[in-house]
Amino acid sequence: MHAKAKYRKDYKTPDFTATDIFLDFQLDPQHTVVTAKTRFQRLNSESTTLRLDGHSFQFASIKFNGSDFSAYKQDGESLTLTLPEESAGDFELEIVTILVPAENTSLQGLYQSGEGICTQCEAEGFRQITYSLDRPDVLARYQVKITADKTRYPILLSNGNRIASGESDKGQHWVEWQDPFPKPSYLFALVAGDFDVLHDEFTTRSGRKVALELYVDRGNLNRADWAMQSLKKAMKWDEERFGLEYDLDIYMIVAVDFFNMGAMENKGLNIFNSKYVLANAQTATDEDYLAIESVIGHEYFHNWTGNRVTCRDWFQLSLKEGLTVFRDQEFSSDTGSRAVNRINNVKFLRTAQFAEDASPMSHPIRPEKVLEMNNFYTMTIYEKGAEVIRMMHTLLGEKRFQQGMQLYIAENDGKAATCEDFVSAMERASGVDLTQFRRWYSQSGTPKLTISDSYDEKKHTYQLIVSQLTPPTADQMDKVNLHIPLKIALYDKNGIPITLLNNGDVVSDVLNVTQKKQVFEFHSVSSRPVPALLCDFSAPVKLDYHYSTEQLITLLKFAQNEFVRWDAMQMLFAAELRRNLTASQQGEELTFSAEILTALSHVLANYKENVELTTLILTLPKETEFAELFKTIDPDGIVAVRDFMQRTIAENLRAQLLETYNAIQQEEYRIDILDIALRSLKNICLQYLAFTETGNLIVNKHYLHANNMTDTLAALTAATKAQLGCRENLLRDFEEKWQHDGLVMDKWFALQATRPDSNVLELVQHLMLHPSFNFNNPNRLRALVASFANQNLKAFHAANGSGYRFLTDILIKLNETNPQVAARLVEPLIRFNRYDSQRQTLMKRALERLSEVEDLSKDLYEKIDKALNA
Repeated sequence: MHAKAKYRKDYKTPDFTATDIFLDFQLDPQHTVVTAKTRFQRLNSESTTLRLDGHSFQFASIKFNGSDFSAYKQDGESLTLTLPEESAGDFELEIVTILVPAENTSLQGLYQSGEGICTQCEAEGFRQITYSLDRPDVLARYQVKITADKTRYPILLSNGNRIASGESDKGQHWVEWQDPFPKPSYLFALVAGDFDVLHDEFTTRSGRKVALELYVDRGNLNRADWAMQSLKKAMKWDEERFGLEYDLDIYMIVAVDFFNMGAMENKGLNIFNSKYVLANAQTATDEDYLAIESVIGHEYFHNWTGNRVTCRDWFQLSLKEGLTVFRDQEFSSDTGSRAVNRINNVKFLRTAQFAEDASPMSHPIRPEKVLEMNNFYTMTIYEKGAEVIRMMHTLLGEKRFQQGMQLYIAENDGKAATCEDFVSAMERASGVDLTQFRRWYSQSGTPKLTISDSYDEKKHTYQLIVSQLTPPTADQMDKVNLHIPLKIALYDKNGIPITLLNNGDVVSDVLNVTQKKQVFEFHSVSSRPVPALLCDFSAPVKLDYHYSTEQLITLLKFAQNEFVRWDAMQMLFAAELRRNLTASQQGEELTFSAEILTALSHVLANYKENVELTTLILTLPKETEFAELFKTIDPDGIVAVRDFMQRTIAENLRAQLLETYNAIQQEEYRIDILDIALRSLKNICLQYLAFTETGNLIVNKHYLHANNMTDTLAALTAATKAQLGCRENLLRDFEEKWQHDGLVMDKWFALQATRPDSNVLELVQHLMLHPSFNFNNPNRLRALVASFANQNLKAFHAANGSGYRFLTDILIKLNETNPQVAARLVEPLIRFNRYDSQRQTLMKRALERLSEVEDLSKDLYEKIDKALNA
């Protein structure tokens, strides 16, 4: 297979643009006829050749200015027209194509989801509907007419405002939509189906009434209220914090079951994976509720940072995604717990994004080349992209950052912008020089800050010696120094904060690390301090500072910054795991530090001071989080040592855990910060208690008395991980109760896939035949197959290679049906360089087998090729 890469440096403005597009859909799952009338404008007066993108449909006819036209050439990816010389100005093309939505398993373009029909056009799905200029810098006004069977598809939706509707013959009806705002083709949307609708309205700060409509499958209306509340909360927050008001008369959200992504921000008509819409206490956990609020917010915030201002080309994807992730993180932090949100975002970044940086798919947040655009919807673009925006916010402060936002929106509204446009607006609005900071956009990899310190008792001066280094990555060998904001605090041995002084002046707690090595000096420090480094995780870097256990316990107890307190515990856990893993590999006895057990006991005893933080501190990192500590991962060793740590904490703190567990009583289920925090703490106590001699009794009782999904799943998880006697009964009971509900069963599938049992792979293979499992539904695949491959460290990396062979079989099948999902599932295989030579050989063999597949998709080819040639 020969796939051709595209390079950012080769960007050229288009020779032609589309100004107005009229789409007529005669909808039918087996035979949809699309007539596209597009008004084109020639931008380059010398160009007589127009190349349009398009594939995966039947091409029926083309007309040029109303007349039949034959001066074109087709290949599998495009239609190239040789235009008459006399058509110097505007012209119209009418193109008719025929689609079969029922057979489109790629879930891109126009496809069937359950009983309905919908679209997904980002990044390059519109070209699966008709021939078009399918690129983000071509913005056109759309008018759409949809005709379909009225009984089967009573609801017909597209972007913008409804302008007309009517009945046609043979039981059909039609609706016409018009979007007043020019948009790129990737933001086009269409939905047809039979839905229940939740109606509401929102009054903007300028007094306009916006109709809100939330469409869900029949029978799911009792699970739609939270999503609607979240939408209204997001609309209000965006007005108050960013000064941005919604601009259409209607805002619609549709929940569908078959969807490759989490959701899509199509202008005025967001299409959502039902996972991020449907919730009630019986079916959704606290985590689900918060995720729904976050994703609803994210897609709504795209209305300005993505839709009104879009990206010029796909290399600029982080312009909209990194910025909008930052905005949704701030939304969750302002409306919930800032510390909890920050910590959870950092956990995700450290595991998923740092691993990506160390893999063959390493790339900067603004990539230089791309083979398959779908492969760049990555942790780097989204999560690291958001961290880069956050660093700018740290450097500028809220007031100047918002001034930069206002300038950026004002200059680029209705346009296709670049990352440089954003940084330039921030720089000009704030007066802060971001020249060196821009390197974050073009440099890949995770920087490492190595810090040492010295204290002069006579002069009472304290120095931090900071060095930065970004190791070479698969895509980029040579690295340059970055501008890294390092937020710090100093404490004395009793945990009392020390004012940061230099020559008598108070200095900023954000140090600007810009050189390979720098020294920062602080005066009037009466005793050797304990430094809190990288407060709030002020930059996406790895930190190397040799903390003593005593220093970390001081920070754990006294640091004012909640992230620092949590991170101190992470470092203590990491040190315990490292020490015990070495002991295990050398055949020595495993031991656990009494000081750390005492510290954990202290945290638990004072849980009422900060319930949320207590839970996060008590939570032992997952095996996959511990794995990121090592250059070469030992799956068996990590799992065994973590299990030892969990059992040791459980036994030593048993009485205290039980006392806390019993003290937390909640009669009613409510979604508010304190209730969520108390439930989390009670359930983390339960996870530990499951490993004690009374675990079976406590967990079984917890399950039987649970009145909400959070508590039900906590009991099920505890029973499964601790392999309790009640486990099979509880799993069976849950299955019987929920087998009709795919979303709820996803929780059950994920639990089964992460069982610690030796026969878990056989179980996973068997579950693929389960009536609730559907291979063509990405949610089911992610729940069962991705959970096994990504979260079951020991079983997936079994030394005999059985996990690798299983995943390869799945990927070969998926390559034909849904290459986009296949490319996401292949990730654990392409990271073979993190394992021992035996496993590396087996993983490479699996990738080589994949590389020989006939008609290998571009999505998979790019990742496999990069891995095998790294």
